[in-house]
Amino acid sequence: MGARDLQKMIHVGCRELGLDADARRDLQHATTGKASMRDMTEADLRLVVDRLKASGFDPTPGRVRHPRAPRADLRLVHVLWRLLGDAGELKQPGRAGLNAFIRRRFGDAWGSMPADIDMLRDWEKIDTVIQALLDWCERAGIEVDEQERGR
Repeated sequence: MGARDLQKMIHVGCRELGLDADARRDLQHATTGKASMRDMTEADLRLVVDRLKASGFDPTPGRVRHPRAPRADLRLVHVLWRLLGDAGELKQPGRAGLNAFIRRRFGDAWGSMPADIDMLRDWEKIDTVIQALLDWCERAGIEVDEQERGR
């Protein structure tokens, strides 16, 4: 990983930890004695990244973190989709796969589709998705306990 990649990682880490530019420079200075990343060597940049990691930054590459679904029924959709993915039932187990499933399964009947499941607000449509996923779980022999159902 080069210096530019480390600099990007520092910016991402500071953003995730809620540090503004002044706080970032203070952290850099406290860690390396240098406030500017331009003045730092790759070893210095690695020290700053390590300090961010120690403060709770998790630099998982290539993984987009989505906030928790805003409603319990939408969270259940995600739980059911994860259960199907863990059981090997899905070709595309991530969020994009869930959205593709919903577009394929319900797009013609609903007419308009949200860009993402978490944008769906119609409780009847959400319930239809939940029922389809519960039926799929049942066909696949996946036990869905009451706690996962949220009921």
